[in-house]
Amino acid sequence: MSGLIRGLGRLARRRPLVTVALVGADGAGKSTVSRALADADLPAPVKTIYMGVNLEASTLMLPTTRLLLAAKQRRGGRPDLVASRLQPSSEPPPGGSRDWRRSARDSARMSVWMLEEWLRQLVVVAYGARGYIVVFDRHFLADYYHADIAEGEGRGLVGRLHGWMLTHAYPKPGLVICLDAPAEVLYLRKPESSVEWLEQRRQQYLSLGDVVPVLEVVDADRSLELVIDDVIGRIRDQWKAMAT
Repeated sequence: MSGLIRGLGRLARRRPLVTVALVGADGAGKSTVSRALADADLPAPVKTIYMGVNLEASTLMLPTTRLLLAAKQRRGGRPDLVASRLQPSSEPPPGGSRDWRRSARDSARMSVWMLEEWLRQLVVVAYGARGYIVVFDRHFLADYYHADIAEGEGRGLVGRLHGWMLTHAYPKPGLVICLDAPAEVLYLRKPESSVEWLEQRRQQYLSLGDVVPVLEVVDADRSLELVIDDVIGRIRDQWKAMAT
């Protein structure tokens, strides 16, 4: 496996690896825009890779993860695998003899999740070596930065380990495009969270400028056609910058 990764890495270095992450709060249109880029007029073909927590939305998944999610669904759970809790919980933390059980579950879940993250990165390298522009629908660094890195001291060992890996080992996208709109607009589009939570997430994504190589903000409170054209233009500019 390590030899394969090194070989793909050598191939990728022969041409610029252009990676673009579309991030933003729920309702910003990340998945819609990323799907539209497959047929966009860009200087290279596009490969879209889902990098969010709802693994049902991804065709990439390890067999062990499929078994884990199948067992979770049989118990009535959702088809997701969250590395760390992103939303505040109303449940009190467990105590007593239940602590070690929760820690064991968290450790096992995190181990599976980190393998999934590296599986996606291996696919990124493979497509980059073939000359594709790789577009991420969401990105783990952006989604988990404030949970496991910025506020890592308030997390357990598992969360801090995940934050260290994303910060120091996991490759960052060359360009991060934040699709942004007022929280009230986002809520009307996808009323699954509160306006207050959406506003908090907006500000978290907008503050990533010091974390990623390039962060650009696109106004998503416009027609879909205008948003897509804006994103295409920024990807073209990134391609030109990487080629020079």
